[in-house]
Amino acid sequence: MESECVTTPFGRRPMSLAMLLKQRRGEAIEPGTRRNKWKLFRSVCEARARLGVSDRALTVLDALLTFFPDDELSGGKGLVVFPSNAQLCLRARGMAAATLRRHLAGLVEAGLISRKDSPNGKRYIRRHREGGLDEAYGFSLAPLLARATEIETIAARIAADRQMLRAMKERLTICRRDIAKLVSAAVAEAVPGDWERTSSMFQALLQRIPRAATPENLSPVLEELETARRNIINTLESHEKIQIASTNESQIERHIQNSNPESTSESEPGLETGQKANRDCEPRAGLERCEPRMVGKDGEGSRAIARTNAAGLKSFPLGMVLQACPDIVDYGPGAAIASWRDLMMAAVVVRSMLGVGPSAYEEAAKVMGPENTAAVMACILQRGESINSAGGYLRDLTRRAERGEFALGPVLMAQLRTRGSSPSHPAQAALR
Repeated sequence: MESECVTTPFGRRPMSLAMLLKQRRGEAIEPGTRRNKWKLFRSVCEARARLGVSDRALTVLDALLTFFPDDELSGGKGLVVFPSNAQLCLRARGMAAATLRRHLAGLVEAGLISRKDSPNGKRYIRRHREGGLDEAYGFSLAPLLARATEIETIAARIAADRQMLRAMKERLTICRRDIAKLVSAAVAEAVPGDWERTSSMFQALLQRIPRAATPENLSPVLEELETARRNIINTLESHEKIQIASTNESQIERHIQNSNPESTSESEPGLETGQKANRDCEPRAGLERCEPRMVGKDGEGSRAIARTNAAGLKSFPLGMVLQACPDIVDYGPGAAIASWRDLMMAAVVVRSMLGVGPSAYEEAAKVMGPENTAAVMACILQRGESINSAGGYLRDLTRRAERGEFALGPVLMAQLRTRGSSPSHPAQAALR
């Protein structure tokens, strides 16, 4: 506490009850209160808007703090600084005297400093005979120390609000991007829905984003945008599930219709007329499953290597496809593929995962047949990252198959060589 007496202003400046209350508040320093003056000054800068001081007034406060000899402010020390106006102007970056007086009055009004005027209005100190400080007249920093906790709390709240606002703006940006791209994807894929109305609502929400954003006025807009994004995602996921179910049913139906009804084996896509399936299996090297041995009219055992479908493509044994492209097995029912039906179901899952549109897959199945299309999807999955766009690649292969320029055999053989003794021969060459 600086003084038990009230200090009234010198000269013509009037006294007011507000000044009296501010003086008393500046004297009410909790015992043991200590603060580093520069850390406290940074808190004042952070809380400047809430404290009602300008940036130029902070320059004057910075200059006043330089006249305090210690880095630590405490209630046990004299907190009065007494620089002349000339010296204070120099340390305030050459501020004009009239401007300096105005900002000093602003700091007093904000309750950060208080005046302790001498009888003649001059700033000085009086020492006793031992040389110690007896009395000082000037500007007291006691109000700044007394409000240290309040100022630090305000500064911490402002910093937290700024961090929250930054996070909300990031969420808002991501949400805007997601909605725009999801609506574009829905329109491109012809997903049923009133996407024009959704787009209009989205634009209306964007118009409501405030220019001077705060956590309070930005939060409602962000919540509505996130709700709209969630609704769009739910609509797209529901459509995708319906498409997968529809594709599975249509593929299985075509497979049953195109299969030879006289064949008793489900492990081959089709057999030549006059051949019969032997129930016994013959295991192949490197495969866990076996393939049926075919018995021709002459009674000799022979393996049905391939048959030609309506598009001129040959369908190869399931075991050969799985040996060339084993990664597809993980997507079969129960992580296993025991039949062509299982392979086609796994291909539908892989199609959705690789982003191949339903229309591209349907067109490929019409041209190449459902079994060959499933085998092609297995090859595309096996090649992984070497194919940039699986959907575009499948459409290109479909067009080649229509022209008679694509054969599945070289693809599978290249994959087998890649996995076998000739890893230097990539499958990519066979797919050209």
